[in-house]
Amino acid sequence: MHALIVIDVQNDFCPGGALAVAEGDRIVPPINALMDDFDAIILTQDWHPAGHSSFATSHNADPMTLIQMPYGPQVLWPDHCVQGSTGAQFHADLNTTRADLIIRKGHNPAIDSYSAFFENDHQTPTGLEGYLRTRGITDLTFVGLATDFCVNYSAVDAARLGFAATVRLDLCRAIDFDGSLEAAKTGMAKAGVTLV
Repeated sequence: MHALIVIDVQNDFCPGGALAVAEGDRIVPPINALMDDFDAIILTQDWHPAGHSSFATSHNADPMTLIQMPYGPQVLWPDHCVQGSTGAQFHADLNTTRADLIIRKGHNPAIDSYSAFFENDHQTPTGLEGYLRTRGITDLTFVGLATDFCVNYSAVDAARLGFAATVRLDLCRAIDFDGSLEAAKTGMAKAGVTLV
């Protein structure tokens, strides 16, 4: 069983959004076209409460500043994907009706959650692993936003958990913050993720 994992294709990560990824909207039509090739479709959705600890405004700091949190280094982001906001909604053109499961992450105000599998403490699970194991899904293909953060963390965790993990780089877009894209690609390859 092979699942397509569509990471955070939300308004705030697309052009015009609070944390826009260049060309983030361009991957939507080809992702929709790919859905028929998979046994299951899983969408993730960044879902932060207002005042989340990963927001720069919560620390009176500039966006893209790096700070230390109890669970490790944390990039401080512009306020984005606030629960119930237009920015948190999926891109209007994304085919959400095909989703077997939607995983909402980042809802704990004290900790960020890049990965579809774990919060950024790398210990608190989202529940996705259990769902995949229960359904007998062994192979995962990742697409979405952004390559160097949420796609990267999700794919590396998938490989670490023993899933066959593939990232379709053509169907992702990156923030590429201070060399983060190349670092992510190197780290994914080292973790055993197939990059195509």
